[in-house]
Amino acid sequence: MSRLRGLLTHPLGKFLLVATTTIGALGLIAFTIAYIHFARLVEEKLAEGPIEETARLFAAPSRLLTGDEVTAEEIIEELERAGYSQLQDNPIGWYRAQDGMIEIHPGRASYLRGEDARIVIRGGRVAEIRSLPAGEVREVYYLEPQLVTHLSGRNRDKRRLVKFEQLPKHLVDAILAAEDKRFFQHAGFDPIRVLKAAWVNLREERIAQGASTLTMQLAGDLWLDRSERSWKRKLAEAIVTLHLERKLTKQQIFEYYVNNIYLGRLGSFNIRGFGEAARAYFNKDIRDLTLAEAALLAGLPRGPSYYNPFRHPDRAKARRDWVLEQMLENEMISEEEYWRAVQSPLGVVPGSVDAGDAPYFVDLVIQWLRKNLPGHSFDSSGYRVYTTLDMNLQHAAVEAVQVGMRQLDERCRRMGRTPEKGWPPLQVALVALDPRTGAVKALVGGRSYAESQLNRALALRQPGSVFKPFVYAAAINTALEPGAQVFTPISKLIDEPRTFWFDGKPYEPAAYRNQYYGEVTLRFALAKSLNVATVWLAEQVGYDRIVELARKAGLDHNLQPTPAVALGAYDATPLQVAGAYTVFANRGIAAQPYFVNRVVDESGKTVYKTEPKTWRVLDERVASIMVDLMQEVIRSGTGARVRSMGFDLPAAGKTGTSRDGWFAGFTTELLCVVWVGYDDHRDIDMEGAQSALPIWTEFMKRAHQFREYRRARPFELAEGVVVVDVDPVTGRLAAPGCPGQPVREVFIAGTQPLETCPTALAQVSGWEAELPSEASPSVAQKPKRRLVQVKPTKPQPTPPPPPKKKGFLQRLLDMFR
Repeated sequence: MSRLRGLLTHPLGKFLLVATTTIGALGLIAFTIAYIHFARLVEEKLAEGPIEETARLFAAPSRLLTGDEVTAEEIIEELERAGYSQLQDNPIGWYRAQDGMIEIHPGRASYLRGEDARIVIRGGRVAEIRSLPAGEVREVYYLEPQLVTHLSGRNRDKRRLVKFEQLPKHLVDAILAAEDKRFFQHAGFDPIRVLKAAWVNLREERIAQGASTLTMQLAGDLWLDRSERSWKRKLAEAIVTLHLERKLTKQQIFEYYVNNIYLGRLGSFNIRGFGEAARAYFNKDIRDLTLAEAALLAGLPRGPSYYNPFRHPDRAKARRDWVLEQMLENEMISEEEYWRAVQSPLGVVPGSVDAGDAPYFVDLVIQWLRKNLPGHSFDSSGYRVYTTLDMNLQHAAVEAVQVGMRQLDERCRRMGRTPEKGWPPLQVALVALDPRTGAVKALVGGRSYAESQLNRALALRQPGSVFKPFVYAAAINTALEPGAQVFTPISKLIDEPRTFWFDGKPYEPAAYRNQYYGEVTLRFALAKSLNVATVWLAEQVGYDRIVELARKAGLDHNLQPTPAVALGAYDATPLQVAGAYTVFANRGIAAQPYFVNRVVDESGKTVYKTEPKTWRVLDERVASIMVDLMQEVIRSGTGARVRSMGFDLPAAGKTGTSRDGWFAGFTTELLCVVWVGYDDHRDIDMEGAQSALPIWTEFMKRAHQFREYRRARPFELAEGVVVVDVDPVTGRLAAPGCPGQPVREVFIAGTQPLETCPTALAQVSGWEAELPSEASPSVAQKPKRRLVQVKPTKPQPTPPPPPKKKGFLQRLLDMFR
């Protein structure tokens, strides 16, 4: 003590004491100033929301009808996925379930606010729907839309926000084991971990282990530039960490962390947060992650690119197994759980971003928002955009495309069309919509959004024979035009080599495989997609009438009234074709495709609401007959493979082949168009029945298993359409003794044949009628008509009229000329 007193009384000691006190005071002042500065930054960001809030895109509400097959558990699962719970203060909504009865109460932030209802389930079906509190019986109810995605912000970050309560326990444990196992015990800094990291780094003579806690990582990510390596940034990180630990609960800090951490990149987007990562890597809701999947995601923050499971599966598995080992050592899982998890495959789903977020559809919505609501900011505000998307159908579309493209890739390989030989991959587009309203329910714009963001659903391509129904519709419509030559399904068309002259120029359409059928019926020509017969029909009807009809239906891109228009030579997009086909599926009424139902701003005010746009294009009777003819395509024509692939619901459609492959078709509940082709317009050298039709069929089989689409029913004939039995040989009314087997045929009332066949014809010796097959009952054919195989030679031009016949005297005089 005496020495200490002596030192303090010594001039040097006094100086050191003053200097130390001054430095300490200055340091405390500097720390206080820095703390106040960073505390203010933290407070400001917490007040506005530390994570950038962008607009949220929701799917369409799902429909529930009395009589639908569904269980109470399925409804509850759907409600919970949309954010409902049993807590009455839930802003989205809450439910109460008891003995097959579910009360649904949408909250203040619900799309269905005020639509409270009680659903009663008996025997696996909806027995009753009643509005609450009035108790009125209703036939239909809509369930809360599910979140599709958050719009990417300025940095193209994809994020799916989750609450701490939504995190499965094994995911929380996995993150703690991998990043900060004492997170819930320390106050932002882990001294034990600091000492351990220092020892390991000293022993390894390199930075082998870090000591950052979850709070420190969050502080660096949200408030600081983590790329900066300096003592100033470390000091700032410490200050922000202290303030966060004082200001927030541990659960809040953990929630911010799991929603913000960078977990890799897919395509052109950054994956932010575990909610988005669960969807991107596994196409799952975060609540459905298995232990092994949770461990894989928990291992990504250390090096998202290095441990990317798509590019480096071995590294990803090793990292996952290390996380599981840490969980076992910390008694978070049992040995049995550990061994079961390490033996499981990675389970990542290629193309998950396509299935989960519907990226091509989302891009379309973004483009629409920017064009139609330019005064609103969707990149950094809490708008809610309610779309037309059906998530079940979107998943079905992606799966159908993946199945179909694998088959086509194998076919291309057998054809020698491989990347090694300079061939690009085939591409695809699929559009599915509600034929009554035009609401787009599913959309795929390519085989992989990660590889290419070009949306082929908007690409202009030649539609080929999927355009032909508009030619035949214009022909059937002649029944309603005074003075016009009337065409019916049994009208005779000419299918033989021919040159058509237009504007002084020849047009020579070729037949598929150079097969010609001679004289055929209109029904047969459409079912078999006969080119020459179709152009001949278009010439008779008038090219201008066909163009006018197609334009009314929405196919208005540079259509010209030429012979080539009959065979789909003028470009259209798959989305335009889908919209135009609503004319047939919707009893003559066109429905304009749309993507957005409603837009709600941060305050809950509706700033936009869609009114479906529809208009009549065809008389209902004409549309009804066209549907019947297009059913023939699937029964016995070029679309017959639909049935052989196992889709047996009533359906109508049309194949198309240009350089690309097409199939467009519909049921009473759903319309779908599929396109397959090369981006550089190379010829795929495959029919639409071989390329696009299998994908269409795969999708429609999956789609009609869902509750909303199970009720597909037979198409009803319009009032004013009559059905009569026709003799296929003579084209007259069938009667006993007619040479052919009677077949059913449809007509606009007044255009059906009125005379029966002359029964004497059946007695003529040597006549043997070539009867149509059961699948094609209305094909009127000539007796003993045979298929003509034509050599691939150039068809001869239509000959000029024959000269007037010369008399004997004139011929005699000509000999002396």
